[in-house]
Amino acid sequence: MRHFPPRRIVCLTEETVETLYLLGEQDRIVGVSGYAVRPPRVRREKARVSAFISADIPKILKLEPDLVLAFSDLQADIVAALIRAGLPVHVFNQRDVAGILAMIRTVGALVDAADAADQLATSYQQRLAAVASTERPSRKPKVYFEEWDDPLISGIGWVSELIEIAGGEDVLPTLRIHQAAKDRIISPEMVRAAAPDVILASWCGKKVVPDRIRNRPGWSEIPAVRNGRIVEIKSPLILQPGPAALTDGLDAIVAALWPLPMPSELRTTA
Repeated sequence: MRHFPPRRIVCLTEETVETLYLLGEQDRIVGVSGYAVRPPRVRREKARVSAFISADIPKILKLEPDLVLAFSDLQADIVAALIRAGLPVHVFNQRDVAGILAMIRTVGALVDAADAADQLATSYQQRLAAVASTERPSRKPKVYFEEWDDPLISGIGWVSELIEIAGGEDVLPTLRIHQAAKDRIISPEMVRAAAPDVILASWCGKKVVPDRIRNRPGWSEIPAVRNGRIVEIKSPLILQPGPAALTDGLDAIVAALWPLPMPSELRTTA
C-alpha cells in the first residue's frame, strides 16, 4: 500500500463496502461493485467500477486506489490485471460464518480500525448466539435453500450455517463444504427425497418465480410446496458473505421458518 491506512479504496464486492460504512470508514472508498446497495446511499455516493467477474480496469486505475479489496478465485482475472498494473490487492475468501467474522476484523485492521471492527464482529457473534439459543419447538423444520434454478444449486456454507442457527435443518448439509457452485448442483429427485418443510430461494439477483418451483414434476407432494411455504430471500441479504447475511439475512430465515401463527406440523414440543 502507498499509505497506511489506505486513503483510497476500491471494493469489488458488496460486503467490504458495507463493512467500511459500518466502521465509519466510508470516506476512504472511491469505487464499488455495481451490486453494492447497502447502505442505500452508496449508490449515489460512490463510483461503480465492476460487476462480479468483470471490471472496468481503466476506470479503477484512474481512481488511483491505494488498495483494492476483492473476493475469491472468481475475481482472479480482475485481480491479476490490477496487480500487473501495480495496484495492491487484498483478496478475501470467506465461505462460512467464521470467515465472515474474520473478514470484518481484517477489513478493520487494514484501515487502522481494528478495535471498532472487533466490537462489530463481537456484536454479531453475540447476536448469532442469542438467535441460536432461542427456545423453539423440538420439531425442526427441514429446509432446502435454492441458490439457482437451472441447474438446481443448493446453499453455500454460510447459508447452511445460518439455517441451523435459525433453528432449521438443512436437508443437504454435506454440500455446504463445497465452495464452487458447480459442486453443489443437485437433481430434482434429491429435493423430492429430502421432503423439505420450507423452501428458501435466492436466485443470485434474478427474481424468484414460485410457480416454477411448484410446477416441477413430482414436487407437488413436497411438504413445502403442498403447504405453500416457498419463500424468496433477496440476494443482497443472504448471498453476500458479510454483515447483511448475519443480520437481515438471518432475520429473513427466522421469519420464514417460524412464522406467526406457526404451522400446525411444527407446534409439537418434546
